[in-house]
Amino acid sequence: MVPANVVLSEALDRRLGFPTGHLERLSGVHSRHVCEAEDQIELAVAAARLALERAAVAAGEIDLVLGACGIPYQTLPATAPLVMRRLGIPDGAAAAFDVNATCLSFLSALELAAGRIAAGQSRTALVFSSEVASRALPWKEQPDVAALFGDGAAAVVLTAAPEGAGAIRASLMRTYPSAYEACQIGAGGTRFDFAREAAAFAAHSVFRMDGKALFRVTHRHFPRFVEDLLAAAGWTPADVDLVVPHQASPLALEHMIEQAGMPGARVVNIAARFGNQIAASIPTALDIAWTEGRIHRGTRLLLLGTSAGVSFGGMAIEV
Repeated sequence: MVPANVVLSEALDRRLGFPTGHLERLSGVHSRHVCEAEDQIELAVAAARLALERAAVAAGEIDLVLGACGIPYQTLPATAPLVMRRLGIPDGAAAAFDVNATCLSFLSALELAAGRIAAGQSRTALVFSSEVASRALPWKEQPDVAALFGDGAAAVVLTAAPEGAGAIRASLMRTYPSAYEACQIGAGGTRFDFAREAAAFAAHSVFRMDGKALFRVTHRHFPRFVEDLLAAAGWTPADVDLVVPHQASPLALEHMIEQAGMPGARVVNIAARFGNQIAASIPTALDIAWTEGRIHRGTRLLLLGTSAGVSFGGMAIEV
């Protein structure tokens, strides 16, 4: 689910006074969807309703709602209860809370929901990722970074799989906090007191990214991470039918594909068309692959991503 408004990189070039093709050449992103009339909750609800319709599940059957957004609608309360209310799920009929692992929030929430269902704590779960990533971007200082992002939302419905159906074969996350500062928005939490440190609060309200630091961590550790994830699933690279990665950037995606040792034809690559939708990137790519007929019963999926922090995450799923 994406906003109606599409912004081309060449339009941003004109707006910012760059030569035509400048931002696309630097970022690799040709276009992105940007909210105008829509807000984050509207996107989430629309994606959730579509997921419910496709799953033939009524909103009243949901007993777990997990918000998996890298950036919440507001600091407090969580985003999930508001989406639950907008869907018309009655008070007390479900648990609703957020899971935040920045760009890996969807994978983390998916694992949590699956675990609760397996343990008998939930019957039917809704997981949504909704991002307005076009806000708080460093257009003055890092226009090449700002040009990477786009808005969007996606959602899934989870229930217990019938015997003999597909399953999650492995799930893995590893964190490398030595690069904690490489990707961040510093304000909005308790780090800066808005009343006493207004200037610092404002200065740290914009996204910042150190691409070189992120590259170093990924280059050093990601290949081993993928090897260990595949080993946990009992798979080899040749067993993977389709890789659904986080769409960090077209260049980062190319690097990830190379390091994962997967042919490009087996990778869902939508970064140039949609940009980086933060946590919504993986489920959006998953939805597009499903719509295009690239996923069917028996398909072996490898969901992969990186996040601020810095973390690597992945999930091996047999459909």
